[in-house]
Amino acid sequence: MPSIRPLLLCLALLAPAAHADEALLQRDDVRQYLDTVAVEQNMDRAALDALFLRVTPQPAILPIFDRPGTSRPWYQFREGFLSDSRIVGGARFMRRYPEILDAVQQRYGVPAELITAIVGVETNYGRLTGNYRVLDVLTTMAFDYPRRADFFRKELTEFLLLAREEESDPLSFMGSYAGAMGWPQFMPSSFRAYAVDWNGDHHRDIWGTPEDVIASVAHYLELHGWQRHGDSYQPVNVREDNTLAEVMEKPFDLTHSVAELMQRGAMPLEELDTAQPAVLFTLETEPGVERYYLGLTNFYVVTRYNRSKHYATAVFELASAIRGAYENGVDLAPPPAPKKPARTSGKWKKAK
Repeated sequence: MPSIRPLLLCLALLAPAAHADEALLQRDDVRQYLDTVAVEQNMDRAALDALFLRVTPQPAILPIFDRPGTSRPWYQFREGFLSDSRIVGGARFMRRYPEILDAVQQRYGVPAELITAIVGVETNYGRLTGNYRVLDVLTTMAFDYPRRADFFRKELTEFLLLAREEESDPLSFMGSYAGAMGWPQFMPSSFRAYAVDWNGDHHRDIWGTPEDVIASVAHYLELHGWQRHGDSYQPVNVREDNTLAEVMEKPFDLTHSVAELMQRGAMPLEELDTAQPAVLFTLETEPGVERYYLGLTNFYVVTRYNRSKHYATAVFELASAIRGAYENGVDLAPPPAPKKPARTSGKWKKAK
């Protein structure tokens, strides 16, 4: 197995001594973690010390994770992702990379507009990928956020492994305040499991290589059970005498069939294969109005990308809008000219 030592030692030699923060390495929990990683992953202990001397903790991110996990109602949430600019941006993305999207769709079965929509929701087509060093974020969360320390220590280890596999400087990887990376916002474990080197350059570049980004998103969905030509979701009516309360407590539990949910009181508005599995969820479509929906296999798969009914619904709605804009050439139309104030009697007057 290749060693990470040469790269890390080179970084340590190049690093100005003034940047070193020995406080981190004086902590028992950090030293124990590095001891374990060095043995289990065949990494040089001194090289790891040299690397972690370069870590800059980010305590300002911790309060973000302590905020209540409430979300906006659907009718507000959708406004942030179903904007005209994001729809047109998606159509432009599809027009910019048609051959890649088509080839990836043929390989993995995921529609081009769905891949595009995920990239659009995650980072607005690669524009907003985060400006934190991933190593700083993961280290901060692994050792200063007890509630999810186990998760982030695993992700930190995955990150060190992916840096070695990619033969890249661990300090060069940038991402979000949560450690998610690139256009598709993969966590390190997802990167190692699902990222694809589509263009064959021996790097899985989800930061700037569209071929790798597009293939990686599709590969992720395929391995989570995406069905070619499968259904996404549809509205249902619910009988007053329904017994759906237990189902609603587990909105991401794909253990009931459409037939079982129908027996409990969920009545689809369109004909469905009643043998297929489904989840039941609600959306507040306008203030005080909750509507029921069946999420089918592909809807469930998108919630594996982000465990949110709002997220998955936004992805499918955006994908549909992008496809329509693309086919109608909306992205090809020149933007409207800005209105100019009209001049009357020597005075400027606002145009109506």
